[in-house]
Amino acid sequence: MTNPASVSTGTPRKFTLASRASELAKIQTNIARDAFSATHPDTEFETAFMSTGGDKNQSQALYLLGGKALWTKELEVALLAGEVDMLVHSFKDVPTELPPGCEIAGVMRREDPVDCLIVKKGKPWTSLEDLPDGSVVGTSSVRRVAQLKRRFPRFVFKDVRGNLNTRMAKLDAPDGPFDAIILARAGMVRLGWGPRITANLGPPTLLHAVSQGALAIEIRTDDEASRALCAGITHWPTEWACRAERACLRVLEGGCSVPVGVHTELREKEGERGGVLVLTGCVTSLDGAKHVEHTIEREVRSVEEAEEIGKQLAKVLIETGAREILADIKEDRDKKIQLSEAAESATAAV
Repeated sequence: MTNPASVSTGTPRKFTLASRASELAKIQTNIARDAFSATHPDTEFETAFMSTGGDKNQSQALYLLGGKALWTKELEVALLAGEVDMLVHSFKDVPTELPPGCEIAGVMRREDPVDCLIVKKGKPWTSLEDLPDGSVVGTSSVRRVAQLKRRFPRFVFKDVRGNLNTRMAKLDAPDGPFDAIILARAGMVRLGWGPRITANLGPPTLLHAVSQGALAIEIRTDDEASRALCAGITHWPTEWACRAERACLRVLEGGCSVPVGVHTELREKEGERGGVLVLTGCVTSLDGAKHVEHTIEREVRSVEEAEEIGKQLAKVLIETGAREILADIKEDRDKKIQLSEAAESATAAV
């Protein structure tokens, strides 16, 4: 295991940043590495990459695969074993509850967190409103589908998995089923696909995923050296906003496949940490028929106060209809998982 005390023994410590092996994850890890190198030029940083459960299973819908640990579990095993020193995550993929011994110590400046529309190459449409009736829209997010079904019941929504290059290829294939797909703008921009974005889909059309657009650094809780390094690259307004969103999701007990959307604005006070936090959250039924939405606006002077607003927002949502929506979603998912397991057992028995 890497020894945090090695610095005091006179042996310079080299820090290993690890993430998933996807192209986007590698780019994001390099962004974090470069930020660390810029703030700590005398310290050596290297990268390591590995495949996770979410990368290996590209056939099943995310809705049936479980929670966000799908993207982080293998990485956290390596972190806790001391094989690597820090994990670089898309913050939206990180569970709201971490394994014992792990914590989020750094949150980098957020890219625009909105979702975006990308239409098939050669098509003239410039917005969702332009798409003809019966258009097939691809997305792996039940949050997006649930919210969009409310406004665009005339579309057909179809699951699409794979990395961004794979999804773009599926979209542009002449014989492919998709007329458009919806992705996070941040990933498109980081991968250099910005010119292909047809339109941004912000509120009121879509409230984005919790922590979308932000990069988080996970460390071992006993690693004071890594924590000190993370403090130097943390963007506090992003951290406060994301912590508020995650506190809301934690109370709602939502996973990555639960249709919880958020939108956050932090109006900073000049020259000091703090400001007015405006946090909106929504919970939508899978068919789009039921929708609960609420906004809390309040002054905050610490990250703890920001988190408290997130918790309060979740409680309001629960009391005004989210409890019933989430219970129905859980029942629906459990039934589908049972059917899927039964089908697998029947196939194995043949």
